[in-house]
Amino acid sequence: MTSSPQSTPLGNLTTVELIWIEKRVEHRIRFGRPSHETIIDKQRRVVGFAPGSVFAFVRWAANDFGTVVSRIDIVRAVLPAEPYQTLPYVRPGGEILLKVAGWDKVERVLQRIDTIEAIGLDPVEAAPDYWRQTHNRLVAGATPRAYSLEQHRAFLLRKRVTS
Repeated sequence: MTSSPQSTPLGNLTTVELIWIEKRVEHRIRFGRPSHETIIDKQRRVVGFAPGSVFAFVRWAANDFGTVVSRIDIVRAVLPAEPYQTLPYVRPGGEILLKVAGWDKVERVLQRIDTIEAIGLDPVEAAPDYWRQTHNRLVAGATPRAYSLEQHRAFLLRKRVTS
């Protein structure tokens, strides 16, 4: 069942399989603008993202003893001819802007996303370099810098000049 209008042919979309099994598995989109959705059943659906769009994909799983997987990936959907990196549940893959595992790091990324939303911006619109810098700082054990309106304005100006 398709519930969203398609603005891009399915062959050009980056698709993500989402799963929700209560207290066991949760694969969800934290932010992003899917251009297509297919509902498979009550627990599974597939969303598609147009080339160039950015989304955050959260994966969490638990067993009887607690959390076994906690990850977040921020990905840019690519055109069919572009190189890409592969990710589980993402087809064909995408340009990975941020990739972290472990609840402490995932929580810090979620807080960064909340902070961006609190200043009135959609995280989809944030500079890709911000997500790369956040990834690098987390991997190095440093604190990621906050995204500011001034940084966003500078990104938009650079984008306008280079387009």
